[in-house]
Amino acid sequence: MNKAIDAIIKKYHQDRTRLMDILIDTQDAFGFIHESAADQIAETLDISRVDLEQTISFYHFFSQKSRGKYTVYLNDSAVAHMHGRKEVAKAFEKEAGCKFGGVTDDGLIGLFNTSCIGMNDQEPAAIVNGTVFTRLTPFRVKEIIKDIRDGVQVEDMFRASYGDGNNSLELIKAVVNNNIMKKGPVLSSDYTSGEAIKKIITQGPNDVIEEVKTSNIRGRGGAGFPTGLKWDFCRKARGEKKYVFCNADEGEPGTFKDRVIMTERPRLLFEGMAVAAYAIGAEEGILYLRYEYKYLQRFLESILEEMRYNNLLGKNIGGKKGFNFDIRIQFGAGAYVCGEESALIESAEGKRGEPRDRPPFPVEKGYLEQPTIVNNVETLCSVVKVIINGGEWYKKFGTRESTGTKLLSVSGDCRYPGVYEVEWGFSITDILEMVGAEHVQAVQVGGPSGSCIGPNEFERILGYEDLATGGSMIIINNRRDILKDIVLNFTDFFIEESCGSCTPCRTLPVLMKDKLVKIIQNKGVMQDLMDIERWSGIMKANRCGLGHTALNPILSTLKNFRHLYLDKIQKEIEFDTGFRLEEAVKIGKLVTNRN
Repeated sequence: MNKAIDAIIKKYHQDRTRLMDILIDTQDAFGFIHESAADQIAETLDISRVDLEQTISFYHFFSQKSRGKYTVYLNDSAVAHMHGRKEVAKAFEKEAGCKFGGVTDDGLIGLFNTSCIGMNDQEPAAIVNGTVFTRLTPFRVKEIIKDIRDGVQVEDMFRASYGDGNNSLELIKAVVNNNIMKKGPVLSSDYTSGEAIKKIITQGPNDVIEEVKTSNIRGRGGAGFPTGLKWDFCRKARGEKKYVFCNADEGEPGTFKDRVIMTERPRLLFEGMAVAAYAIGAEEGILYLRYEYKYLQRFLESILEEMRYNNLLGKNIGGKKGFNFDIRIQFGAGAYVCGEESALIESAEGKRGEPRDRPPFPVEKGYLEQPTIVNNVETLCSVVKVIINGGEWYKKFGTRESTGTKLLSVSGDCRYPGVYEVEWGFSITDILEMVGAEHVQAVQVGGPSGSCIGPNEFERILGYEDLATGGSMIIINNRRDILKDIVLNFTDFFIEESCGSCTPCRTLPVLMKDKLVKIIQNKGVMQDLMDIERWSGIMKANRCGLGHTALNPILSTLKNFRHLYLDKIQKEIEFDTGFRLEEAVKIGKLVTNRN
């Protein structure tokens, strides 16, 4: 093992800022990060064991003990539960012979829950040794476990044809489907790789920034900051080097549009990064990609090589002397908070993905303390179309405040889940008709961190002036128990994904969950609702977006579906701890085997 670990460390030139890559390669090679491997990494990189432990323990997919020769991660999202996740999980436990969170006695199979893996349009889904399996059923689980016991390689376990589009290519070979239901300027096929680069090299960097400003395009990751303004700030910032980051972490449950873009339009994305680099004067770019999409690695690396060969990346791009820029892929290891730009940068530097205090902002001091722009996948792709067609052309789409188009990841209770590219300004009713949704009780707009709205708000429009969204739309029909099936699941998600750095984020979601469970069990009183509303303001003290929105699942439903809470509240009493002595005694008797 020592020689193998040594080779991994040397591959990254003993650079401690590449710790994430070293740990990922070690985990992939041995299935876990052994104690002796951790010692060797810490000693060689001159990192304290405490600091190394902090990084390893922070990420979901790192482990310091074996998780089985075949490790199964089953998505635990609300949408997965809508489509039969409970039965699939039971089948895994029955066939494997162990519970979730454990490994079989022979060390062959490990079963683990995981947050949304970006497959909400084809649930239930799981990752087995890095390979994605979609639309699972109890019968399909039996086949998978049988193959495991027969020693079949994971990539040979498929029983169906590969997915559509590039998913079927030799370098991907995934059963994942794109489910592109509606195309617009970003997803359209009328694009020639290198077209934007040919145009910008005839202009100055400031001209490029001004064109982006003219388009009024705003960040598509959810925050909506003007892209041209961000680039302008970074270009003017002082620093020895500047960096371009593409945020492809896409950890918001219900979101999968970036996965589809990277599968079908990777050249568009990488060209967008090159355009950004030319505008701000950067020579290095990093695609920060969530670990769940590691199955795309060989394909994406091949596209980068192709673009280098075609002089669209590398030295003197497009024949423009001094235009030097290249891209590397940096994988995360399972942490939703790394979708926040400063946490993403911390992770890329080989540390825990904890958000930084701001200011300074990344455009001033970002990666390695140098000026850095962080843009979403969809934003960078849209910029290429802006450069090719012009900012005024782009402004023809959408609304005055929200120009252009938006890619939506639609899932849940609808006939046609998938990716839809629509102009800003569509109403929720328009979307519901488009995706074949009936008997709709609610729509979760923007994922768990967004808002859960009811039919009385379905005429609201998608846009920064009304309903802003990073792209996730989860449809919930009348068969669902919103509090139990949706809100509780989302609250568990935020508890699990908090980095734990800020006290409100670390403690309040847990306290609120206790209140929620108490209400669901018909033990709540009016004081519980008052406590939820009164305590929620404390969340503003958190330093990142996750902390600010971690209570949104409860707060938005309490606002828009208050009757669901009131129906379960005890009206006749003012105080109830929720504790029931008789129930506790029953449990005690079961545990101690006493009558």
